[in-house]
Amino acid sequence: MEIFSIGIIGGTGSMGKWFASFFQREGYPVEVSGRRIGPDARQMAERCPVVMVGVPMEATEEVIRMVGPLMKRDSLLMDLTSLKVAPVRAMLESSISEIIGLHPLFGPRVASLRGQNIALCPARGERWLPWLKAILESNGAILVETAPEEHDKMMALVQALNHFNTLMLGLTLEGQGVSIEELQRFSTPLFRGRLDHLERIISHPDLYAGLIAGNPRTGNLLSLYERNLAELQGLIRQGDINALKERIAGMTSFQKPENNKKPIIRKRNLEKRN
Repeated sequence: MEIFSIGIIGGTGSMGKWFASFFQREGYPVEVSGRRIGPDARQMAERCPVVMVGVPMEATEEVIRMVGPLMKRDSLLMDLTSLKVAPVRAMLESSISEIIGLHPLFGPRVASLRGQNIALCPARGERWLPWLKAILESNGAILVETAPEEHDKMMALVQALNHFNTLMLGLTLEGQGVSIEELQRFSTPLFRGRLDHLERIISHPDLYAGLIAGNPRTGNLLSLYERNLAELQGLIRQGDINALKERIAGMTSFQKPENNKKPIIRKRNLEKRN
């Protein structure tokens, strides 16, 4: 296996640190730079065939356009941003290197890549993609190759709408004036998970504000959200339980097929009889 240096700009941040440790465990020398430590972009581009940009989303394009012109043609420039259209475009415009947009669909708390989804947006070149896929898949990652536009469309659903929903929950709870201690006393496991999500949003307002408002597709989603909210509000205010039940039951696209349910039920029944 060829060993080479990997540079991570923003390697002192949470995800930058995670990938620095990951590549080091795989045997690669890793150089990291932060706002006040590590080599500058020129030194990193000269020494490292692979450079990864892992700075906060609002600074990503600026850093890409700074380091991009310094990358060699046979090198690889990647980013870790949660949105892909703008960063990939900036990398293509500013650099002659190979380009891959990378989005780990997990946070820095995970212990390993096993079972974790990672979105890949290959944009230029063929040399480096097999290496990247091999090292990620050999550690158990589940890779999805996609175009930047499709990625951002899905992130509007998976991230922006999801986080917006939790934010609305938090604002509503705050408006009720109930303490977190009192909520915890009455909480279910599912609700505790929602409170954990809310705590992460409150702890990182810059990140989550960017994920929600930074995706240009969020606005259209919220228009649909508002229409659905108005419809359900009407049913609830009328006390029309049957209509609400029918509306819930009508979401068949999220139901597991019956043939996938029955074997599980039979197995449990057999276990009980035994």
